[in-house]
Amino acid sequence: MTILQNSPDMTKQRPRVAIVDDDAAVRKSLSLLLDAAAFETDTYASAADFLRSLPNGLPHCLIVDLQMPDMTGLELQQHLVDAGIDIPTIAITAHSEFAAEERCRSAGARAFLIKPIQDETLIAAINSIVPGIATGANT
Repeated sequence: MTILQNSPDMTKQRPRVAIVDDDAAVRKSLSLLLDAAAFETDTYASAADFLRSLPNGLPHCLIVDLQMPDMTGLELQQHLVDAGIDIPTIAITAHSEFAAEERCRSAGARAFLIKPIQDETLIAAINSIVPGIATGANT
């Protein structure tokens, strides 16, 4: 498999965030929030939809819901790791479980957030895990 790379010059484009969640309302609300914070977003209803998009390039950040049918967010993260694909990932869930957070972090997730997610918390998480951006604004 060819390993795709993020654009080396992130200063001339809005950072691209992929949102993978089976809940359309969550996808829409997160997309609107991130668009207002100067991020470009791509949304996917399933892990399979996201995986099919990879030949088009990697996002700068991946936000993935843990509880999805077919392939869970944790399974998606593990699949990416196994394929040698490193995307800074934020796992989100409505269920607060220490064990789930540990599994996600062990699989490579760099942040773990509980729904409902505070706007500032999400923006701060993205800023802390994506190299080359200091805020959600254009630089």
